[in-house]
Amino acid sequence: MALSIFFAFLFISPSFSAFVAPITKRHVQTTPFYMLKLHLKTPLQPTDLLLHVGATFTAVDCTRNYTSTTFHPVPCNSSLCHSLQSNCDINTGKTVVPGGCVILPHNSFAHVDSLALPTTNGRNPGQLGVFHDFVFTCSDESSRLLQGHAKKEVTGLAGFGFSKFSLPAQVSTTVASSVFALCLSGSPSAPGVGFFDLIRPYYFLPGIDVSEHLNYTPIFSYPIAITTRKTNTKRYEDPYFIGVKSINVNDKPIVINQKLLTVDKNGNGGTKISTTNPYTVLERSIYSAFIEAFTNESSIMKLKSTTPIKPFKICYEANDVSETHLGPNVPAIDLVMQNDVIWRVWGKNSMVRIVEEGVDVWCLAIVDGGVRPTSSMVIGGHQLEDNLLQFDLGAKRLGFSSSLLQHKTMCANFNFTTI
Repeated sequence: MALSIFFAFLFISPSFSAFVAPITKRHVQTTPFYMLKLHLKTPLQPTDLLLHVGATFTAVDCTRNYTSTTFHPVPCNSSLCHSLQSNCDINTGKTVVPGGCVILPHNSFAHVDSLALPTTNGRNPGQLGVFHDFVFTCSDESSRLLQGHAKKEVTGLAGFGFSKFSLPAQVSTTVASSVFALCLSGSPSAPGVGFFDLIRPYYFLPGIDVSEHLNYTPIFSYPIAITTRKTNTKRYEDPYFIGVKSINVNDKPIVINQKLLTVDKNGNGGTKISTTNPYTVLERSIYSAFIEAFTNESSIMKLKSTTPIKPFKICYEANDVSETHLGPNVPAIDLVMQNDVIWRVWGKNSMVRIVEEGVDVWCLAIVDGGVRPTSSMVIGGHQLEDNLLQFDLGAKRLGFSSSLLQHKTMCANFNFTTI
């Protein structure tokens, strides 16, 4: 069985040739995560999957009331099974189960079923486009990533990693490459949006085409294995990296060991983009230099720190911080790319507001990654909110808008009204 993705368009206009899906923000206790809403099974059922921009495959927990007339395993020794870097046995620890197509090194059975997404013209959604024989694994990987929380809300994860079996690749109608764009909303009540197989336009209310405001930088991928410290288990990813060569705070560069900003042959180092890390994570020496620079610039701006709230190190009383349409007025952060374009991070993305009993503070939403992390810098979800990111895998480039607030719109402003 060759890999072939069959799809049936039900759209009402030839201009509706791409796909779109809402992305909602939820919390595990106080930690944010992001869910992609799509349709799965036959008959189609609305399904929420954890958005994971580094995962190779989409994974679904098939043990929880999974019923579908089109759900079936990938046959062992089929051409599709061979293309999945798979095996025909799985060792459960007690016995070996033969005959199933097992994706390595994930040790998960491969299955196919129908998946559907709304079509789009970049302005609105249209009717559903259905993809038959969508490949995914049966596993509870999302539960492990969320540490067992939010099981009622999330039934699996949507894999957006650098793989021909990622969700964006499988819904791409262009065999040679795929393009997808993500726009995470900071609002828990208004969804952001994901676009598939669409280079432009991306219209947000009040009629702004955000594709006109993108800067571009090279993007690349290295497969990596990440060890979970608590359980000493490994998970495998195909994440996206960008070439950040320096960090500026209020236009002043900080001193960084340049070797840390380069990905080595084992996939260590460099700057990774993540939708499962809630906040940006910096290797300890980078973090220390950054905190020192941010503190110095804050003092010049007459900001006085208060008792920090974990996991953050710098917090300010909310009453002492003025606010603008770009968020709290704090030192600006620039990520300078290898091709000299700049991703500017304003206060809305660098700070997080914490309101608890007797506490109302703004905290710097960047955390210490410790010594020798797999990636030296991980740009997390909070820093991605209200930024449109276009992953053009054919051109091997990332388009980024910086905060859409500067253009008087936001990720929650896509019009999901069907026309």
